[in-house]
Amino acid sequence: MRVFDRVNVARGNLAGVLDRVEMIEGDFSDSSLHADLAAGSDIVYHLISTTVPRTSNGDPAFDVESNVVATVRFLAAARAATVKKIVFFSSGGTVYGVPRCWPISEGHPTDPICSYGIGKLAIEKYLKLFHHLHGLDYTVLRISNPYGARQRPTGVQGVVAAFADRMRRNAPLEIWGDGSTVRDYIHVSDVVRAALAAGRYGGVDRIFNIGSGRGLSLLEVVAAMGAAARVTPEIVFSKAGRQDVSANVLDITRARRRLCWQPMVSFADGLRRLIADDVNT
Repeated sequence: MRVFDRVNVARGNLAGVLDRVEMIEGDFSDSSLHADLAAGSDIVYHLISTTVPRTSNGDPAFDVESNVVATVRFLAAARAATVKKIVFFSSGGTVYGVPRCWPISEGHPTDPICSYGIGKLAIEKYLKLFHHLHGLDYTVLRISNPYGARQRPTGVQGVVAAFADRMRRNAPLEIWGDGSTVRDYIHVSDVVRAALAAGRYGGVDRIFNIGSGRGLSLLEVVAAMGAAARVTPEIVFSKAGRQDVSANVLDITRARRRLCWQPMVSFADGLRRLIADDVNT
């Protein structure tokens, strides 16, 4: 197994498997690394992104160069290395844009309102092109909002991890907007199961929504986390971002039928696991 990540990134999440993993560090935009990354691989799981929705609009050119262009160059290297399949982690939360109806199926129009979503969608299209031209197999997973153990609380993405960290420190929780924003939260263990199913999948469908199929507002998330931790957190409201849509809940019918996958961890159970993990670390 080979893992690629940025230089000097913390490896705590791989502590139990480092003796079985080949680590390569570098910049994904450095195409001189791509041949080594792809060599000898049957399946590549592509999770790299240099931006998140909130930061991507600040420098769209960097977003395109470091994600879309870098991925197209990597696909050429993967083809040369005779990689059989790419499983790409796209974004169920951004590629659809403002929902016309929900839950959102894979057939919903794609009209993203942030550079991050546009880049994810562009990569999906290039995967389709490489399949058409060169036969490179691929599966796209449009992930909702993943959460769970060992998610970085100090990043700009991952509201559950950020809220849990602030609750541990008795710090107020910052909510962008009025707290009515609805999102679909999926536990990381369910995402991993979906990724493995996608790697095995050999059917004709290429794109799958991966979420819980259930929407929760930010205020409902805070209430559930407070109940699980037996605290009443303080909330501070700030201005909502222009890249945020008011609601996003995914229809996961296709993944259930084609991948024989469904989420197994409820939000309440996921919070209990998260709190137990915090206690034991």
